[in-house]
Amino acid sequence: RVYDGCCGSGGMFVQSERFIRNHQGNVKDLSIYGQESNPTTLRLARMNLAIRGIDARLELGDTFLNDRHPDLKADFVLANPPFNVSDWSGELLKDDPRWKFGVPPAGNANYAWLQHFVSKLAPNGVAGVVMANGSMNSNSGGEGEIRKNMIEAGLVDCMVALPSQLFYNTMIPVCLWFLARNRSNHKYRDRSDEILFIDAREMGSMISRRNRELTEEDIAKIAGTYHAW
Repeated sequence: RVYDGCCGSGGMFVQSERFIRNHQGNVKDLSIYGQESNPTTLRLARMNLAIRGIDARLELGDTFLNDRHPDLKADFVLANPPFNVSDWSGELLKDDPRWKFGVPPAGNANYAWLQHFVSKLAPNGVAGVVMANGSMNSNSGGEGEIRKNMIEAGLVDCMVALPSQLFYNTMIPVCLWFLARNRSNHKYRDRSDEILFIDAREMGSMISRRNRELTEEDIAKIAGTYHAW
């Protein structure tokens, strides 16, 4: 079960299917659940998956105000939510049960996204989320306290700081949050009292004056570091 609550045109799902095929898994074992607030983008996602023969349950709606997969417990969450969204209706959701680690500020949805994704994880579920770098050190609106509570709950597994200019639509540097419900069930050892930090800010190669790209070798090095840990 793979979930993305801001699935856009479905890129994370296509990557999931490709990953399973590349690792000799059975694509029929893949169950996809997504939500998107833009009707045009949702149609693109449905078409994107349909032409690849990928079956998915993609729903239309605002993920915060109208969660269309309320009872889902996913094995994997893969998401790239919009960064630093200020108009996410946070003032209407002060008492939402998803905010187990603190009420996110009404002016920034970053920690609403992170807590929403945590709420979707199965007991052994893992989430990988792309966030703006500011999410790692922001203290405004109680975000520092929420981050502290998530760390003390043992949810934060790994943080990867990435270089700037990786995206076509924003120049700001981003980071990857890896969250895990159960960090003591690792095949080799218990990681529950540790967090891995990977500094990849100097990696990648400029492919134009404006954009940088991580090479296959860069990605393998980052992934290999995580798996070796």
